[in-house]
Amino acid sequence: MQKHRLIPHPDMPHPSITLAVEVSRLRGTGLRLWYVVNGAIDVVRFPALGEPARADGLWQATCFEVFFRNGDSPAYDEINLTSSRQWAAYSFDTYREGMRSKDMDEPQITVATWADTVAVGADFDAGAIVARPNARFALSAVIEEIDGTKSYWALRHPPGKPDFHHPDCFALELPLREG
Repeated sequence: MQKHRLIPHPDMPHPSITLAVEVSRLRGTGLRLWYVVNGAIDVVRFPALGEPARADGLWQATCFEVFFRNGDSPAYDEINLTSSRQWAAYSFDTYREGMRSKDMDEPQITVATWADTVAVGADFDAGAIVARPNARFALSAVIEEIDGTKSYWALRHPPGKPDFHHPDCFALELPLREG
């Protein structure tokens, strides 16, 4: 398991929270992600828990995201997850171009809360891309506060406005599974 801390975009207001993502490989091409929000969670608007369902526009509220691509390829995939257990998956041919729904099995989404922590976990099949030695990942989140203020969190932010699709955000390389 690898644990990665997301940082808020430096030009945007953000609540007094920390946000980390735990990444684990599962059998075959599976991945497990746990987005852990800790701190002033009472000011964060988390979508209410519901039945798992595919939905669009999740990034307009509190949403946890992962992007992945094969090395320097311009093509990439995006998966969005929420505390309501709604999810979305898209494929892109190149930077913000050629967007289409990604065909994949429904991720297994788990939500846990305690004291000052909310965790949203997901197990899913990331496909053949995770079996390649140069697979690159971008981990990010949109956090919406009760008053509607949004903050943007990522491993790395490009210069300028928040943009999780930007190549600079693909800052994580997972080591190949041994054996």
